[in-house]
Amino acid sequence: MATIKTKFRSSSVEGREGTLYFQIIHGRVARQINTGYRLFPSEWDEHASEIILSVSDDARRSLLLALKERMEKDIRRLESIIAGLERSGGTYPAGRVVELFHNPPPEDSHNFMAFGKRLVEELERVGKKRTAERYTTVLNSFTRFRGRDGDIPLEDIGSTLMLEYEAWLKDKGICPNSTSYYMRNLRAVYNRAVDRELTVQRSPFKHVYTGIDKTVKRAVPLKAVRMIRDLDLRLSPGMEYARDMFMLSFYTRGMSFVDIAYLKKADLKSGVLTYRRRKTGRRLSIKWEKPMQEILDRYGHNDSPYLFPVIRDTAKDAVRQYRSAAHFINGKLKELGKRLGLGMPLTMYVARHKWEYHKNSTINI
Repeated sequence: MATIKTKFRSSSVEGREGTLYFQIIHGRVARQINTGYRLFPSEWDEHASEIILSVSDDARRSLLLALKERMEKDIRRLESIIAGLERSGGTYPAGRVVELFHNPPPEDSHNFMAFGKRLVEELERVGKKRTAERYTTVLNSFTRFRGRDGDIPLEDIGSTLMLEYEAWLKDKGICPNSTSYYMRNLRAVYNRAVDRELTVQRSPFKHVYTGIDKTVKRAVPLKAVRMIRDLDLRLSPGMEYARDMFMLSFYTRGMSFVDIAYLKKADLKSGVLTYRRRKTGRRLSIKWEKPMQEILDRYGHNDSPYLFPVIRDTAKDAVRQYRSAAHFINGKLKELGKRLGLGMPLTMYVARHKWEYHKNSTINI
């Protein structure tokens, strides 16, 4: 395997800055990469091959720190190039490393977001849509965090960057468990890149929180569920629709909204609803009761193959339509929860949790 050494070349003029260069050695052949990074001999530690930052001038120290960061970034890139050449299995000269450093491929496959996008496409092709959705959510969040800085090489994904991202999430008001969710899924994407040997493992998530805090139970009292059911919301169609989807989830033994969204008319036969959970693939059957039919009677009159008007246009992206509906419904439910003074955010998940909480009890509602 090729080795990388960082060297300092003193100026031929006394008192002038020298320059740093990389020496690539492979097969007893050495090639150089000039960096253009300039510093004085007193600012270079020859033994440790690193820049000395112990200067009193703040402006000079800032410059040296920037040079140090750029040098480390270049070294990571060189390591990635060498790792890629080693994986190819063939022989390569030291000059090939230099060539790839100066002239990278037009589409760099070693950028984090670009890799994540390709990974999502692969997962969708093999039917792992839920995983693809999770990764899409966290990659979109990370893209917003990066802003104008855009994509980033895999070798630049480090613990400092992840701490900055964690702080950004907290500033946005994201709770610890949700922040952990983003970090765990982003780590999963990164680890896939490591598994494919696109980068080396640098454990960038070791200093951010990836655990799960105990949360306050989300089960609302049955009295509150009855209040929600009995509200006259005919003057607020959007809120009425959200309430009805909430109650439908409760009536159908805590069915998740994504499963409600993808229910088809063909799933309801002879008074029995049969469907597969999109998360697990498990097949479930539920007796179709009168309260469920009352909700269906309000919303089921459409030409779509779907039972409820969540995915309204089969020619458009179903996932996007589901997400938009989920966002709308949860927003309306939170408004409803505040109106009723529930003291907790009312969401579709509350209906699911409420049924789970009481599934071994007799519920009269």
